[in-house]
Amino acid sequence: MVKMIFFKSVLIALVLVISGGSGVKGQERIVDRIVAVVGNSIILQSDIENELLQMQAQGYNVTDQSRCELLENHLVQKLLLNQAIVDSIEVSDSEVEMELNRRLQFFISQIGSEEALENYYNKSILEIKEDFRDIVREQLITSYMQQDIIGNVRVTPAEVRRFFNNIPEDQIPLIPSQVQIRQIVKYPEFSEAENFRVRQRLNEIRQRIIDGESFTTMAVLYSQDPGSARRGGELGYMTRARLTPEFANVAFSLRDDRISPVFESEYGFHIVQLIDRRGEEANVRHILMRPEATDQARQEARSFLDSLATVIRTDTITFRVAAIRNTDCDDTRMSGGLVINEETGGARFELDQLNPVQFEAVRNMKVGEIAGPIESRNRQGRVFYKLLYLDSQTAPHRANLREDYAYIKERALDHKMNQILEEWIAEKRARTYIRIDEAYKNCGFSSPEWVLR
Repeated sequence: MVKMIFFKSVLIALVLVISGGSGVKGQERIVDRIVAVVGNSIILQSDIENELLQMQAQGYNVTDQSRCELLENHLVQKLLLNQAIVDSIEVSDSEVEMELNRRLQFFISQIGSEEALENYYNKSILEIKEDFRDIVREQLITSYMQQDIIGNVRVTPAEVRRFFNNIPEDQIPLIPSQVQIRQIVKYPEFSEAENFRVRQRLNEIRQRIIDGESFTTMAVLYSQDPGSARRGGELGYMTRARLTPEFANVAFSLRDDRISPVFESEYGFHIVQLIDRRGEEANVRHILMRPEATDQARQEARSFLDSLATVIRTDTITFRVAAIRNTDCDDTRMSGGLVINEETGGARFELDQLNPVQFEAVRNMKVGEIAGPIESRNRQGRVFYKLLYLDSQTAPHRANLREDYAYIKERALDHKMNQILEEWIAEKRARTYIRIDEAYKNCGFSSPEWVLR
């Protein structure tokens, strides 16, 4: 139940329709009514129906039971919210902004582009963020309340073994094939002439703005930051912690609407203009321009990796040692190039968890083989090349404690947290005013106590 409580609401949080369906193309407005009350909080029919519509749009099989499950999710969230208010749990504006940006980036990647998301809602990105701000704030508060309840729960090795031994033999999960990969990354170096060219171009643009042209227009025309360029370079309110050190130092030193000198960060070269300061947060607009590696620099990076791969294949050096000595990726250097699965925090990937570039390289490889050099781009848009090494691959198998202890431990921990959370819910439910509309009284809730109180 722990994951059920938040999975659908988090997945749909930036896709559900605000204000009863207004704003999204192709959907009719839903006539609203209160379907449940939990303490001082209400749950609306539109809260349920709009999520059902979006589940259908995403290909989920929606049934009458789906409606009941969504209502039960909302009931639990309202219980958590009510207790969070009692316990004075709050979230800062910067936390909400960070989570909004994270979820927006996820859905932009799913829908294809920022423009496509704006077209879907028929609103600008800034308007979409304002629509979802209160929803995300409430979800963060309830998430923190849940963490207060189960955040410190742990399982011992004995509990993991007992959990696994209690799984019926025919229900032991099938573990698909998993791979472990290493990489060596090489960035083409920028020439001093290219860095000088970009600085000069930005200085020219800066002077045009000082002479009276619009910073917003210049950002739309010239900035290479696609996320902000269409908004005239505006980033929205951010704390120092959310910006790179170089960018934060400049942004928070500006006064009035002055234009910063050209400066460099890991993203490239910038100029920045302050829009507003609000306590520990600043809203700025910027123009980003990136140097581009020459064809010769790219070829040198590829040649370096080609030569290194030859040395590794002749057993002169292991891939792990070569990665420690040669990779340009700080995140993987000390682990010998070992790539971490961001979904699990471990080093194993199911094939469908690999990004498209990794998948195409790895799917036909044998353990111990090297692929590449492969061209990629990092999150800042910079081109780089990499070698991939298939470190290990498991065959599909039934889970067992020897090979899959980490996986089983996670399931055992989920099970223990479920039990603790369900006990908490039962206790709070018994002491909280709850009213559910008659239309939902026959729902097959996981706990009948919702309607038997």
